Amino acid sequence: MTYWLNLFTGTTWAEFQKAGSRVSGFRENNWARAKGIKAGDVFLCYLVGVSRWVGLLEIKSDRFREETPIFGEEVFPVRFRVNPLVALPPEHGVLMASMRGKLSFFPSDVTARKWSGHVRNSPTRYQEKDGEAIAQAIRAAAASPVAHPVDAKSLGRPANLYKARIKTAEGEVVRVVSIPPADEERDEAPATVVEGIEGPTHTEIQWRLLDLGSQMGLEVWAPKRDRGRAWNARKVGDVAKMRDRLPAQFDDNTNRIIEEIDVLWLQGQTIVAGFEVEHSTSIFSGLLRMCDLLTMQPNISIKLYIAGPDERQSKFKAEIARPTFAARARSLHSLCRFLPYSSLCNRLEEAKNVIRFLRPEFLDEIAKLYEPEGEVDE
Repeated sequence: MTYWLNLFTGTTWAEFQKAGSRVSGFRENNWARAKGIKAGDVFLCYLVGVSRWVGLLEIKSDRFREETPIFGEEVFPVRFRVNPLVALPPEHGVLMASMRGKLSFFPSDVTARKWSGHVRNSPTRYQEKDGEAIAQAIRAAAASPVAHPVDAKSLGRPANLYKARIKTAEGEVVRVVSIPPADEERDEAPATVVEGIEGPTHTEIQWRLLDLGSQMGLEVWAPKRDRGRAWNARKVGDVAKMRDRLPAQFDDNTNRIIEEIDVLWLQGQTIVAGFEVEHSTSIFSGLLRMCDLLTMQPNISIKLYIAGPDERQSKFKAEIARPTFAARARSLHSLCRFLPYSSLCNRLEEAKNVIRFLRPEFLDEIAKLYEPEGEVDE
């Protein structure tokens, strides 16, 4: 039996059931990943926000595209016909904490930060042994229901839809936009392991970029949820020149996007540069956040970077070439550069005694723009 993770919020789980529990869907960027899912496989349904397993769905078709309304939050056009084997109400779901020591990715001695990466993106194929353990627990919960309190706020995670004023060639228009929440957990596993030497973590790179901006005389910003994290006994929130609030010239919806960017360099009311550290999470989500920012503030002048392990540069090239990003008036690949971990760390070591004399533009010497085939350098 082949098992796949299928993520729901409390809202989308209720909508799925209200629509008849016969079609499940995923975002468009999962079309390629969904190719491996076949009729006869099983979806393991997990409720984000409340961390519990609530259903088993037998898959009855191969992938197909459809936009018939089912979900209120998003279209989720990559779809599968399913047959519900078990569908539990949230309060009777199997708590993830009860699976400690029963799953390969959740041994008894790890923290939530370690296993959370395995319930972050769907569809994701699980090892058969893990899938069987989860399925057995779900069936047992259906046979002998036990109520577990559910936090209503977490269960009713908002759709993240807002009215925003967007500037276009025809003038300012009002649009309903979706501003997805950032990942709640960071995967702190080393990026690479070479000859027993562990590579940088997400927090190390984030701290280094914040410290670099600070040493160059700039103010810096990190998401408030990250400020308690530490690298080498140094907290992100303790970096010098850390700002308490963002510039006041942006509207609330723009600030909702900006405040979740991993690292910002600022000079007065101007944002000089923005960095998304894509250690192991989806590069697509980081690029999408930057694209959202440029769409809502098309006249903003800001340098953009995706910082990631060297081996993720090919993933960056594949994602930034998507029509969503390339079809802009100014394509995202002409504005956003890939900054390899190794190049950043090596350059910081070389310049450690003169960093205060550097200008932000020096990063463009080591961060590369993606140039599609057939395009001529400017």
